Amino acid sequence: MSDLDLRDLSAFLAVARTRNFRRAAVELQVSVSGLSQRLRDLEERLGVRLLHRTTRSVGLTEAGELLRTKVAPAMGDIDVALQQARSLSAVPSGRLRINAPAPAVDLILAPMVTPFLQRYPAIQLEIIAETSLIDIVAEGFDAGIRYGEHLAQDMIAISLGPPERYAVVASSQYIAQHGPPSVPQDLLQHCCIRTRFASGALLDWEFEKDGREVRVAPEPALIASYSRLGLEASEGGLGFFMTFEGYVREAVAAGRLVSVLEDWLPPFPGPFLYYPSRRRPPPALAAFVAFVGEWRRRHGAA
Repeated sequence: MSDLDLRDLSAFLAVARTRNFRRAAVELQVSVSGLSQRLRDLEERLGVRLLHRTTRSVGLTEAGELLRTKVAPAMGDIDVALQQARSLSAVPSGRLRINAPAPAVDLILAPMVTPFLQRYPAIQLEIIAETSLIDIVAEGFDAGIRYGEHLAQDMIAISLGPPERYAVVASSQYIAQHGPPSVPQDLLQHCCIRTRFASGALLDWEFEKDGREVRVAPEPALIASYSRLGLEASEGGLGFFMTFEGYVREAVAAGRLVSVLEDWLPPFPGPFLYYPSRRRPPPALAAFVAFVGEWRRRHGAA
């Protein structure tokens, strides 16, 4: 077995864990075809079939399950040992992949990126903006960013910033012509701009005041999945738009937009950085976690 190396076993374990060549290839940062060929070569060298392959699924043979059971713990020990060795390096390096919803990228991560990479130039940071909930481990990410209600219990979660709020805004010209809403239900009589998620769901507008919750679904004049489009339309006088307050703070301060129903829009906890708790984070992620804590203290958000 002199031609068998750890990459062969890592490739096999990734496929065995995900039961999916595409997900395993993303995790290993290789092509699907290259991964499939590596597994065929491994089976040929061992002289036994390890995987059942169909067009829809991947399963383990008896030999494959035996190999997975024996090799996975040993590979875990090797991985931990390598991470501990790397952690002794004075300069964190390597690739750091983070999955996050667009508002968290725009409002929280964007200001951090340049200072972080200037401090750690040996780290390659990749940020994927995605609204849909995913399995960050299966998709090959080191960490993700989500709001509290969507965090898995087996994850370590670290607050990224202070509480946030939604805002409902329209141009001063629109409000002068049509008047401001006094209660959320008044929005049903106005021209509104609504957001559709990648999943296809149309975001309802939720309000709360004195323990009373109200949800409205105004008939939209415009449906946008891109926040900038909704903001441009609202500033142009089309109607009301609900979005994160951080997107409109400058426009409201400058008078281009007017915020309404503020007493119906209480703050809620900001997003969390999360990552698997089963092992210590790799050096690049550990450096980012430490940087986030320092950033929050410096900006008064600890």
